[in-house]
Amino acid sequence: MQNEVMRKAVEIEDYVLSFRRDLHAHPELSGEEVETQKKIIRELEKLGIPYRKAGSTSIIATLTGGRKGKTVALRGDIDALPIVEEADVPFRSIMEGKMHACGHDAHAAMLLGAARILSEMKEELTGEVRFFFQEGEETFTGAKKIIEAGGMDGVDACFGMHGMPSLPTGQVDITPGYRMAGCDTIYVKLEGVSGHSSMPHLARDTIHPACVFVTGLQDIITKNLNAQDPVVLSVGKFMGGTKANIISKYTELEISMRYFSPEARKRVHEGIRRHAKAIGEAYEVKVDVEIEESALSLYNEEEVTKIASESAEKVFGKQNIITTPRLMGSEDMPFYFQYTKGVYAFLGYRNEEKEAIYFPHHEKFKIDEDYMKYGVALHVQFALDFLRS
Repeated sequence: MQNEVMRKAVEIEDYVLSFRRDLHAHPELSGEEVETQKKIIRELEKLGIPYRKAGSTSIIATLTGGRKGKTVALRGDIDALPIVEEADVPFRSIMEGKMHACGHDAHAAMLLGAARILSEMKEELTGEVRFFFQEGEETFTGAKKIIEAGGMDGVDACFGMHGMPSLPTGQVDITPGYRMAGCDTIYVKLEGVSGHSSMPHLARDTIHPACVFVTGLQDIITKNLNAQDPVVLSVGKFMGGTKANIISKYTELEISMRYFSPEARKRVHEGIRRHAKAIGEAYEVKVDVEIEESALSLYNEEEVTKIASESAEKVFGKQNIITTPRLMGSEDMPFYFQYTKGVYAFLGYRNEEKEAIYFPHHEKFKIDEDYMKYGVALHVQFALDFLRS
């Protein structure tokens, strides 16, 4: 039996789909979502929902209920990717080299649909609902801008979601604990002394010690960390030298690191710096390490996850609440969770008949749009349930 919130989501399904398809045809990259922002603002004004701009192209909209209470924030990201679309849809991107290949167009449309439903229930609300239409998720910059603009001031809980092909349409994963990995980029630069390749003893090569450095990276993980606390180190860039007969003075590495626990992250950072110092001393070269902290690991707080799970049961049915493995991918949603309790849901959009099978960031990425009514309803149901708790 369809619950009341889901019934409301079905009633506005055409509105949500139309808005999503317009965004899909006109994708904008991170920090460039100018027209996307204008479109969302036009709809918020029609709905009579107060808003203010934040960051470069983000929006913080606020709906205050008829009675005082707690504050809940709902977040939807709005940026696209620099990908040439190959998906066979009638509303495919008309912006050359840009594509909504991560489903943020659907996320924004689902949040707008939730805002529409909640605006019609305004007087019934006990507390406040904030809607974050967030720029720059792909660059891990948007959440920080909303936070800097005061978006999280006084927020008691924050909720977000992402469509995933690991679940069929109509299923959802809302699991407590670590759900997505944090991400750091590590830059290593070796500096030696150049010279002729025939007389390496008069120079200080950097390519060989860089190779030794790379092969030793995995030892940091296997010998310093609990094997049940996963960390991934991937060397994505190795650049050194100019010519075969010239000893390379400089070699540079770029390493991607994924982790869950802050303790493991700290130990790996310390291990890499120790390793770099040892290599430098052993080969008499200078080794500099710079660590760029990109995104935090995503942790679903137990109390609000329980509320969100109960909300999901009302929308999806208990039999469709599924737990999937943790993801080593990263999100900027955890920055919000530094300021309050948070929960993040994975919604299934897989439908093989519609070729909705591809993981985000694929040029043939396509969603089953039937999943969007579930996202709208889950936003609304969680907001109502949390404010009543």
